[in-house]
Amino acid sequence: MEMEVMSKVQRLYDACNHVFGQEELPTFLQIQSLKDLLDSFEAVDVGIDEFSSPGSPSSSPEGIRELICGQGVPEITYIHIHECDYFSIGIFCFPAGAIFPLHDHPRMTVLSKLLYGSVYVKAYDWVKLEKSCSRTIGLARNVEDGIRNAPSEPSILFPENGGNIHSFTALTPCAILDVLSPPYSEEFGRPSTYFSEFPIPALPGYTLLEEKDLPGDLVVIGAPYLGPPLSLYKCTNAKACIYT
Repeated sequence: MEMEVMSKVQRLYDACNHVFGQEELPTFLQIQSLKDLLDSFEAVDVGIDEFSSPGSPSSSPEGIRELICGQGVPEITYIHIHECDYFSIGIFCFPAGAIFPLHDHPRMTVLSKLLYGSVYVKAYDWVKLEKSCSRTIGLARNVEDGIRNAPSEPSILFPENGGNIHSFTALTPCAILDVLSPPYSEEFGRPSTYFSEFPIPALPGYTLLEEKDLPGDLVVIGAPYLGPPLSLYKCTNAKACIYT
């Protein structure tokens, strides 16, 4: 009898559960191992047909389950895979021309894999910041300003470096698989904050960033996850997890 092959998304979930569910901070080698695992992903591994549009014949092998049409999302679309206290896994799908404005990831580590398409990325790290009238303002250094084309290796951003504040502009239909640890949480002081940019001509590569309200034209819709099912753990604490 042939053994069933574990799906990539199950392997990713299990690895994240191990790395981010421990009491100790993850090591560089553990983060690197997650990056290597993420690098193996293709769109079909998470239930997306990157080549299809609504009404067009599927490019997926005959008999495969229904997939999200990668070329047919009308708005920025979030596909939720999993979220717990320690990490979240999800996918952002973009139509061509869509913009996800400049935002941060407070006290978070984020691994991202561009699954298909091309996206323009601008990213910053703080040099100095302060609170002014309960709003964040500060000097930031540009660490990325260019185009990513799939296939490309995953990126990693950390709480204080790697481009913790970034924006995306989809040049073609594209999708980004994200792992966040810990996830966003208003309750625990990890809200998503958006920023306006004010370049400093006398300091090339540096920009003043000022917190702004949630952009009124930012629309993100949801779509169901159609990839391989997950066998989830029920975590009562970082050291005690059981299957459900």
